[in-house]
Amino acid sequence: MNNPSSDPKRLLWLLGLIAPGCALLPSQLVLRTGFPVFWWIGPIIVLIVIPVLDRVVGEDGDNPRDEDYERLSGDRYYRWCTYLFLPIQLVGLGIASAMWAGSDLSVIDKLGLAATVGVVSGIGINAAHELGHRTERLERWLGMVALAQSGYGHFYVEHNRGHHARVATPEDPASARWGESLWEFLPRSVLGGLRSAVHLERERLRRKGLRWWSRRNNIMRAWSMTFALYGVLLIVFGPELLPYLLLQAIIGIGLLETVNYVEHYGLLRGRRPNGRWARCSPADSWNSDRLVTNIFLFHLQRHSDHHANPGRRYQTLRTTPESPQLPAGYATMILLAAIPPLWRRVMDPRVLAHYDGDLDRVNIAPGKRHGRSTANLIPR
Repeated sequence: MNNPSSDPKRLLWLLGLIAPGCALLPSQLVLRTGFPVFWWIGPIIVLIVIPVLDRVVGEDGDNPRDEDYERLSGDRYYRWCTYLFLPIQLVGLGIASAMWAGSDLSVIDKLGLAATVGVVSGIGINAAHELGHRTERLERWLGMVALAQSGYGHFYVEHNRGHHARVATPEDPASARWGESLWEFLPRSVLGGLRSAVHLERERLRRKGLRWWSRRNNIMRAWSMTFALYGVLLIVFGPELLPYLLLQAIIGIGLLETVNYVEHYGLLRGRRPNGRWARCSPADSWNSDRLVTNIFLFHLQRHSDHHANPGRRYQTLRTTPESPQLPAGYATMILLAAIPPLWRRVMDPRVLAHYDGDLDRVNIAPGKRHGRSTANLIPR
């Protein structure tokens, strides 16, 4: 018999479904309050409410016990917490589509709704991230479904086979370099990730004797889900929907890639004696253990343990002493990342402290390593 008391956050994981529920809330909140600002409830929750709650509630601090690992991993309750994300996400997109197609809302209100749905789309990529790491065929398929709304289906290939293999190295487009602003990072990561995914999948198919247009092409499978989803919505609600579908997808992708920026900024894995990169350790990803965001993002903030042990399910991830710690939760760090001078003032000294001031151990943007002192590289 299960012993739920060994996981004090057990019931809290259901609160993670507030994220996809954001797309269901705006119409009711506006109807009941008369305040059109609630069309923007997604950004309000992520960029205002959660940073405040992170600050007030504070650290999580609870690690699962080793003796509970197998039981927690096998408990299907935790899987259903992620499975349920998908129908709520898709119902919210359907409701939003009907509102975008109607004439009752102003353009500003529709943009607010698109921002809210885009936030859900971005967090949906995180749900896809959790499902896509699993070995069960159903969960991996559901991971592709979760990516359909954002149109970021190649993430399924690139994250598992590209990012996890090259994380915290200059070869990884999703690992931000020290001195690289978010606005420099975004196009490099988006385009680099796409190129990498296509290359990896092309090589996989070639090894199996298959061509790119094979039914077994995982990128085409994932993208076909997006085409099918968008196609149905456009047929049902009309072509005027397309700008809002594209906008919410861009917002979702931007949110995901901003989190990527936060997770690995400036960190560089060590080298083995043979010159190859060392195995990824908890020291190679930024960690944060704020309780509210942990629940909201299914422990994504325990990113150090995730990269060191990618097979662990979210409920079993731990926070460890050797992990470099962010000064705040992801929601707050996203706000900092949007302002490069503020970001560098906060984060550059932390990167240097993690490597005892040794610039040779830092993943530095090209052209910023040579001929400059440490003092000159940190904004004043």
